[in-house]
Amino acid sequence: MSNSAGDRATIPQTLWAARGRHTGPAPEDVVRRTLRRHEESGDIDDFTEPPAAEDPARRVFEARWRAGGTVTVRARLTLVPEEGRLPGHTWRLVAEAERPWDDAWPSPAALFWPEDAPGDGDDGSWDHHPTVAGLRFRQVNALPEDDKDMRRRLREAAREAWCVHVVVHEAMTPDERGRLPLARLLPPGLRHRVIEHRAAPQQLRAVNWALKDLGVEVPRGGAVLLPPDPAPEGYDGREHSVRTVFLDGSEPAELIAVLRHFVALPRPLPQDAEEALTDLRENWTLMTLQEELERERRLVAMYAEALEAMTKSRDLYKQAAEQALEALAAYRDVPVPTLPQQRPAARTPGALQQLTRTFERLRLTAKGRQQGSATAPSSNGTVREDDGPEDAGAGSDAGDRSS
Repeated sequence: MSNSAGDRATIPQTLWAARGRHTGPAPEDVVRRTLRRHEESGDIDDFTEPPAAEDPARRVFEARWRAGGTVTVRARLTLVPEEGRLPGHTWRLVAEAERPWDDAWPSPAALFWPEDAPGDGDDGSWDHHPTVAGLRFRQVNALPEDDKDMRRRLREAAREAWCVHVVVHEAMTPDERGRLPLARLLPPGLRHRVIEHRAAPQQLRAVNWALKDLGVEVPRGGAVLLPPDPAPEGYDGREHSVRTVFLDGSEPAELIAVLRHFVALPRPLPQDAEEALTDLRENWTLMTLQEELERERRLVAMYAEALEAMTKSRDLYKQAAEQALEALAAYRDVPVPTLPQQRPAARTPGALQQLTRTFERLRLTAKGRQQGSATAPSSNGTVREDDGPEDAGAGSDAGDRSS
């Protein structure tokens, strides 16, 4: 298990979130009938079914109502078809209120799904756990007899951060009232977010062996909450256990207090729950005229702020460009300083001797070419006279000898 919540956002106190799986046919028809019935009875103000453009196979439902008669609640349920090991439709439901959630308010799940309403065409197949086969929200989930299977189930359940898992140990075999699920005795706001795991009297040692890796222990005849993964900062598992749970049909007051304390913790928001909440806030379509007007005003303010930022950015860019041009003009007026004459690098004696021999060869070659050009015959067989000083002297000597 993770020991740190990292940088993930925490669950807002205004949020109610749950996730499950519907195993029956046509769950969208069940949701429509349930919402229509609650609209006719006045439990909800309105509902709609906006299209899911990103995935045509999905079904999206929105509903709004006033909790306690005054607090507006907006809720969004998404149905996604699943295939494979757990067939059916996975559903996720997020509801956000205008103020922190009160667990005495009606459960949003009971407004989208039928709750103990026979004859509505649904067999109650909407309350299955989304990832762990065999678990249901509104029933007692007996732990497996095999120790390894029990350990595997509890470890898989602990990874589910959408709901709260409670392990209850029976101190003795209960009667008919004690075999009923504790969820029916919980406040409405907790009822469909809690899954009850029940350990038989002889399973106390086995269940605590299975819980050892999770760092918690269930008291004899008591209950314990499975720690979240990742755990919030400062989490103490000892604060979320109950010494005694009476399975006689009475209200489990101590367990309810522990559940309320757990739900109020700044727990990290699951990634898919964060996506669902963002979808609710940004893609909400069921708005009143006043809400549409306020939304348009917010858009106008946002566009005006963006335009102001663009204008300010343009002015800053213009100012920077003007300063750059001024700096360039000033740079052009400054005379370019002459670089100091660099002294030739010292050469090695071997290199100096080689360079000297090269200049000597060039000098001798040039002198030989000059002498050859002075005595070269012309095209008519006579010697060509040059204008150089040496040629003039030679011609004067020849004239003297002929005379």
